Amino acid sequence: MNSTQNGAPITRKPPEKEVHMPTAAQTATSTWTIDPTVAPAVAGSRWIALVVLCAGMLMIILDQTIVNVALPSIQSDLGFSQSSLVWVVNAYLIAFGGLLLVAGRLGDLIGRKRIFLTGLAVFTSASLLCGMSASPEMLIAARFVQGVGGALTSAVILGMIVTIFPEPQERAKAIGVYSFVASAGAAIGLLAGGVLSEAISWHWIFFVNLPIGIAAAVLAVRLLESDRGIGLGGGADVSGALLVTAALMLGVYTIVEAANYGWSSAHTLGFGAAALALLVAFVARQASATNPLLLLRIFRSRNVSGANLVQALMVAGLFGTFFLGALYMQRVLGYGPVDVGLAFLPVALGIGTLSLGFSARLNTRFGARTVLVSGLTLIMAGLALLVRAPVDAEYVADLLPAMLLLGIGGGLSFPALMVLAMSGATPSDSGLASGLVNTTRQVGGALGLSILATLATSRTDGLLADGDSTASALTSGYHLAFAIGTGFVGVAIVLALTVLRPEAAAQMETAKAHEAPTVKAAGSVNDPRPPDLQWATYQLCRLAVDRLEKGGAPCSQT
Repeated sequence: MNSTQNGAPITRKPPEKEVHMPTAAQTATSTWTIDPTVAPAVAGSRWIALVVLCAGMLMIILDQTIVNVALPSIQSDLGFSQSSLVWVVNAYLIAFGGLLLVAGRLGDLIGRKRIFLTGLAVFTSASLLCGMSASPEMLIAARFVQGVGGALTSAVILGMIVTIFPEPQERAKAIGVYSFVASAGAAIGLLAGGVLSEAISWHWIFFVNLPIGIAAAVLAVRLLESDRGIGLGGGADVSGALLVTAALMLGVYTIVEAANYGWSSAHTLGFGAAALALLVAFVARQASATNPLLLLRIFRSRNVSGANLVQALMVAGLFGTFFLGALYMQRVLGYGPVDVGLAFLPVALGIGTLSLGFSARLNTRFGARTVLVSGLTLIMAGLALLVRAPVDAEYVADLLPAMLLLGIGGGLSFPALMVLAMSGATPSDSGLASGLVNTTRQVGGALGLSILATLATSRTDGLLADGDSTASALTSGYHLAFAIGTGFVGVAIVLALTVLRPEAAAQMETAKAHEAPTVKAAGSVNDPRPPDLQWATYQLCRLAVDRLEKGGAPCSQT
């Protein structure tokens, strides 16, 4: 279709479908297929695709929170000991945290839709096995498999979102919806876990995943566009995949068991050193591999590295505080499972309300870094209020103000962090960036919880030995944990101010950092620009021509 500008015709011409890109080591050529008739063609279909992706994420988030509330029922029914009960959670965390990075990169290589569907199938099947478990061993094994499916599903979701929504304003809105679903899933999980385990049985906390998983898979097959990925033309880095998976699994195991063995024990130090050695070996492997699994150049982006580090510190303080805050409400204030879920509901509502559009508008107007710092400041203030919560706290006067601050701060921080973490990613490595974001969230949360729980227990045991009452000793231990969590978020604010850059500068840095490949356009003209910049230019041209066709003001084409 043609339009005119100052009498001169402008021909709307799509780019060549095949864009030839070099591998990370610049020695082999892979093909990224772009179909301009399919990519972001119909706006409505993109938002429907987002709903499908968020349904998969909802299932993962539901499972992570719903299980914690039902642990006492599982223990009494299956005969778990107190020490073995923790493996209902740990088995999932080890598999989930260990495979996120590999799963994200596999999405880049062989197609994110394929990995997403595989993860849904594995997770849903494992949920059925969890619900049917009749022994501790069967449940723990099924939870490990469930963690594998959760990693495959969630690792590629953010990468698919940033690919489906290349325009910054729409991307911010989509990430806001993603953040809303994550927070809503956490709140629903807390409430549903208490209701299902008390009204029916703990088996149904796993069976509830079946209809969600099946519906998400059917819709994904019909609505998500297939992507080939950049291919395995240079071979798969199997050694690297084994090294990073073993390092992350061993690292997560060390962290979650540190509370039992102690941080200075031979067990913790030995397994921690082994995990670190495997991680160093993995980095060395990636630096020399012809076709590495992890493109080390992704860490050259200050926003990718900085946002992941900020997220690790934020979730270390925030999620650890949520877990210990729930224990404070149950063991000190006498709340039941449903009461705890309702107590945390303002946090989820605050995050969800701000994520559904308002935070996206703020990110677009003021920049994600500014919004992030504001949100982190509110989170730090909310955690500081919890440090002052008394033994006989009243919810409205002592806890609700902190919950509101945490909800508003989280609603501002999470979407801004996702925007910053993905702003340095290109379409060819967005799955890797997505997997990295999820990995740091899981590892940061596990590390923070382990540190805070260990220090809180140590403080409580010391006070009990000195003759303090149980309620007073517990409260003092939780106060210490809340104070350390506040410190974590304070360090995150300093890093956000000193390391992170505005998104536009980060995207320009990423475009310049890539070596220019040769792209064959329709007229056999070599275009020296990176494929990501070519795609962005094509999108701008489409918008310009569409505007001219609708009678809008013309713009120059360069």
